[in-house]
Amino acid sequence: MMRSVGQAVRDALLIADPRAKAMAARAVARDWRLGRLSPRFDVTMPDEPARPARPELLPPNKMPKRGRGGSDRARIALWHSLAHIEFVAIDLALDMVGRFGGQMGSRFVSDFLSVAADEAMHFALLDRKLAALGSHYGALPAHGGLWESARNTAHDIAARLAIVPMVLEARGLDITPVTLERVRAQGDENGARILQRILDDEIRHVAFGTKHFGQLCRDSGETPVEKWQFLVKTYFRGSLKPPFNDSARESAGLSREFRAGIV
Repeated sequence: MMRSVGQAVRDALLIADPRAKAMAARAVARDWRLGRLSPRFDVTMPDEPARPARPELLPPNKMPKRGRGGSDRARIALWHSLAHIEFVAIDLALDMVGRFGGQMGSRFVSDFLSVAADEAMHFALLDRKLAALGSHYGALPAHGGLWESARNTAHDIAARLAIVPMVLEARGLDITPVTLERVRAQGDENGARILQRILDDEIRHVAFGTKHFGQLCRDSGETPVEKWQFLVKTYFRGSLKPPFNDSARESAGLSREFRAGIV
């Protein structure tokens, strides 16, 4: 019998080694695209993905300061934090597919497996960047709370879409251009190209979230803006604060109307 996409996703989630997980995520996306995986979700997803022994995961208030902006230490800390975000994003995209793909259908599976493959490619670029700076992923502590949003929304696809692509990834649309300009000002054109690639891809990722969230709302007769605001107030513990990259957000289907009244 052909291997199921659910089993392939679960197997990738349970790989701890970062490079092996990235390669597995890309392989699952490729195998699905080529029709090598059956559209069955016949296994349960793990509550937590496998993780490497390093980096040490710390709560946000225990994270060390990055150091002065132009120092080698600060540059390594920046690229390490970005690599960690992209590594966790691989698991978030895989879990989105494995947990909700049976409910949501093949288009949803295709969209979010392509997200997983993108996040894996981003991680590989950042891992290579760290190596060029004489470091590696796992050399520094990392933010331990990034999986919390998945844990809190494991029971509800609408909540997962509202929080992961439509809040967390959308925040990347706001912050990445500022980081990109700072990196470019330091003369790091290679780093700027990496960040531009990530930004371009993240617009598409947020757009997948808004598209499938909108369809869920239409199917249930709910208003997307009101539903999103309710879910953000219920499940998102942080605050939505400027700056906002309105042009990128609009391109992804997130109009200013969504955050009106809750920012």
